[in-house]
Amino acid sequence: MSPSAPERVLLADICPGEPSAEAVTALVRAPGCGAVVTFVGLVRDHDHGQAVAALSYTAHPSAEDRMRDACELVAGRHEGVRLAAVHRVDDLGVGDVAVVAAAAAPHRAQAFDACRDLIDTVKATVPVWKHQVFDDGHDEWVGAR
Repeated sequence: MSPSAPERVLLADICPGEPSAEAVTALVRAPGCGAVVTFVGLVRDHDHGQAVAALSYTAHPSAEDRMRDACELVAGRHEGVRLAAVHRVDDLGVGDVAVVAAAAAPHRAQAFDACRDLIDTVKATVPVWKHQVFDDGHDEWVGAR
């Protein structure tokens, strides 16, 4: 019998420090998994064709619970995968790691599909908001729902 979805979620976290892609990837590795796919989301130097001067992420108090829900939902949709995800909150600079998601599975297609589903589900359902300030001084909030 395969482990239930909650038992296959190894990490679902919101944290102020930079997440380690290596540590998140290591969590999902297992002898029965022949593939691990890791997504690392980085702060880029532009958005909407404008230079980004500053960026910060803020999370709702329920964000960590919602992250766990998102991971469990994805685990339930992908039999046999092992998942981990962490999203950073704080002031970030260009090139900083903002989010890491990893999926391990017996085969590469399963791992790729699950990792894409995981990051898409996290971005769509976890209440983490990005505040970015552009070089010209105007700003915007992204993800506020």
